[in-house]
Amino acid sequence: MIRGIWRGFWRIVWWLTWRGALLGALGMAVWVGWYAAKLPAMEDLLDARSGGSVQLMDRDGNIFAWRGEQFDGSLRAGTVSPHLRNAVIATEDKRFYSHLGVSPRGIASAIRINLSEGRGALEGHGGSTITQQVAKLLCLGVEISQGQSQAEYEAECRRSSMWRKIQEVPFSLAMEFMYDKNDILSIYLNRAYLGAGAYGFEAAAQRYFGVSARDVNPSQAAMLAGLLTAPTRFAPTTNLERAQERAAIVIGLMREQGYLTEIEASIALANPATLSPAAREPVGGYFADWVMSEAPEYLTTETSEDVQILTTFDPEIQAAAETAMAEIFDARLSEDSVAQAAIVVMSADGAVRAMVGGREPNDQGGLFNRATQATRQTGSSFKPFVYAAALEAGFSPNIYVEDQPISIDLPGQPPYRPENYSREYAGLMTMTEAMSRSINTIAVRISEEVGRERVRAMAMDFGITTPLAEGPAVALGASDARLIEMTGAYAGFLNGGRYTRPYGWLDLRLAGSSTVLMSAEREQGRRILSEQAAGYLVYMLGQVVELGSGRRANIPGWQVGGKTGTTQGGRDAWFIGFTADYVTGVWMGNDDNTPLVGVTGSSLPAEIWHDVMVRVHENRTPRPLPMIVPPPARPLSELDQPIEPETQNLLDILLNGPNNR
Repeated sequence: MIRGIWRGFWRIVWWLTWRGALLGALGMAVWVGWYAAKLPAMEDLLDARSGGSVQLMDRDGNIFAWRGEQFDGSLRAGTVSPHLRNAVIATEDKRFYSHLGVSPRGIASAIRINLSEGRGALEGHGGSTITQQVAKLLCLGVEISQGQSQAEYEAECRRSSMWRKIQEVPFSLAMEFMYDKNDILSIYLNRAYLGAGAYGFEAAAQRYFGVSARDVNPSQAAMLAGLLTAPTRFAPTTNLERAQERAAIVIGLMREQGYLTEIEASIALANPATLSPAAREPVGGYFADWVMSEAPEYLTTETSEDVQILTTFDPEIQAAAETAMAEIFDARLSEDSVAQAAIVVMSADGAVRAMVGGREPNDQGGLFNRATQATRQTGSSFKPFVYAAALEAGFSPNIYVEDQPISIDLPGQPPYRPENYSREYAGLMTMTEAMSRSINTIAVRISEEVGRERVRAMAMDFGITTPLAEGPAVALGASDARLIEMTGAYAGFLNGGRYTRPYGWLDLRLAGSSTVLMSAEREQGRRILSEQAAGYLVYMLGQVVELGSGRRANIPGWQVGGKTGTTQGGRDAWFIGFTADYVTGVWMGNDDNTPLVGVTGSSLPAEIWHDVMVRVHENRTPRPLPMIVPPPARPLSELDQPIEPETQNLLDILLNGPNNR
C-alpha cells in the first residue's frame, strides 16, 4: 500500500511536471514568437542615437573636433578587424558562437561571484551573453515614449531587475531565431557606447586612433574592447594609462583563449595603443563651439543627420596662440592668478583661423567663450572709430589739435571733464600723434566736433552690435563689445575700409557625401571709409606700434598697425592689431570684473599679441600694409600766416574746443 501511494505520488508529480514543462515551453515559444514578430531588419537596429553628429574639419580637410554623438554604421562582423572581433568575444562572451543566446552557466557563475563579493545576486557581474547585451541595448524592443527624455529612456533600459532578466531570455532567443550570429554581433559592434561621444567601434576607432575599426592592431583592439566594461572610466582620452592597463587584461584573455600567440601577446603588451595626434592634443574647442553657434541649428546642434563642416580653422595658428598665452601667463603672472584672456586670429577677409576663449582647455565644448560671448569695456581700443569718423569727414591725420583740459556741459549732469592716463597735457600735436599716444582729451574733442552719432554709426557699420554709450565718453570706449567683433572691425580697417564679417565655416555637407548642402556667405562687405580715409587710418595705427603705446607689438621686418586699450580702473586690457596677412585681437581681464594688477593694453596683451604673431609669421615673406602716408604737418610757425576762413574756423574748433568757438 505504501509503495502504491508512493508510486501514485510520483505519477502525479511526473504528470504535472511534463505538462507544466510543455505549457511553459509553449508559453515561451509564444513569447519568443511575439518578440520575433516585432523585430525589424538587422540594418534598422544599427544606430542607437537620438540625434546626429557633427565633424568639424580644418582648412585642410582634417577633422579637429567632434560634436554630438559620433556614429558610423558601415561596420559589420565580417568586415571588422579579426583582432577586434576576437577581443570582443574573449572579453564579453567566449561561447558566443556556440550558445543559443542565453548561458545558464554564465548567469550562475556571475551570481556566485556577486554573492561572494558581498553584493546582491544581480549587482555587479551580469553573466549576460553578447545576445543578451544586445537585447538590453535594444531596450527589449521598447521605443522611447512621448514626453520621456532620452536620459530617462536610457536609464530605464539600463535598469536591472529579476523580471527584466527574465524578459531578456525570450528576446534573446527571438534574436537568435531571426538573425544569424554575425548579424547580432554587427548590432553590438555598432550600438555599444565607447566613451567620448562615440557609438560603435568604427566611430571609437576613428575618435581615439584615427584609423578604421577594420584596420586596428591587437593593442588597439584590446583597448577598444576594454571600454565595454566602463566606457567613461576607461576612455583613453580620460586616462590613457588606465586604458592601457585595462587593455593589458584583455590581451591576456585573448592569449588564454588562443586568439593571440605568446609572441603576439608579448608584442602587443610591449607596444600599447596610444591616441592619435588629434585625440591626444585636442585643439580648437572654443572655435568649434563658435562655428556650431554660427551655422544653422537644424544642421548643427539639432541635427538628426551626421554632418561635416569645412571650416577656416588653422591648427598651427591655434597652437601658436595657445602656446603664446600660456608662456606669458606662466612667466608674468603668479600661480594663483585668476586672470583670464581671449585671443582671435583672422585673415584680413574675416576668415577666423584660431580662437582661444579662456585659459581652460575646451576639449568637449560647452565652456564660456570669452572671445565671442563676453562683452567688456573697450577703452582706447575704441578710438580708431573716432579717428575713422574724422578722416571720413575730411580731417587730415597731420592736422594739429590741442591737448588741454576740456569741459563739456551735459543737461542735468555735472560737466564732463576727461583726463589723460598720465594726468598731464602736452599742448599742440598732430592727430596721428594723439592716436599713437592715446590722448583722451583729443579723442573726445574730435568726437564732439565730428558728432557722437557719427562715431557710434562708424562703430556699428564696422560690426559692433552691442549697445553704445550716448554721452561724450563713447569716444574713450565706455561701451562694451565682444572681442570677435572688435577684431573683425580692425580687419575692416585693413580691408580697405569695408565691413568685414568674421566667419568660421565654408561649407556644410552630410557625412560621406560630396554634395555641398550649404555654403557660408563670404561676399565683400560694403565700403564704409573712402580709400584715402582707410589708408590714412592704417597709417595712424602703424604709428601707434612704431612710435606710440603699442611699441611692444613691433615685429622686426614687418609693418604692423594696432591699438592698445585699458579701461577705467584697469578692469580690461586690450591689444588689437594687424599685419598685411593677419589680424589678431587680445583681451585680458577678470571674470568678476575686478581690476587687473599692473596690466595695461600696452603690456601683457601687446606681448601676447607679439608672441602669437611672431609664431604665425615665421617663414612668411613680409608684405607692406595698405597705408597712405599723409602730407607732412605744417610747421607751427605757418599757423600765424594768413589762411583761408574755413581752415581758420576748423583750427579754432580743434585748438579751443567746440564750446569756445
